[in-house]
Amino acid sequence: MPAYWIAHVTVKDPQRYQHYMHLAPQAFQQYNARFLARGEQATSLEGPAYVKHVVIEFDDYATALACYHSDAYQRAKQQRDGVAEAMITIVDGVA
Repeated sequence: MPAYWIAHVTVKDPQRYQHYMHLAPQAFQQYNARFLARGEQATSLEGPAYVKHVVIEFDDYATALACYHSDAYQRAKQQRDGVAEAMITIVDGVA
């Protein structure tokens, strides 16, 4: 059953955030990730408002979690820390 990363991000330093944007795709490719939604046009109806929103599909929950904890993604995440606020949730799809 597929699983999804649902990420909400507000970038504070766009120049430094580019380092993350350069590294993160390497991790996603290793785990066969597929971007289903990505953009800034969104309406937050409840909860905190973020600027960017991303939905990424993985083959299954274990693969999504493994991608997040991978060395490749953690290297990218280090570049994001301090330059963007992010909320990332991994959730199972429905059968």
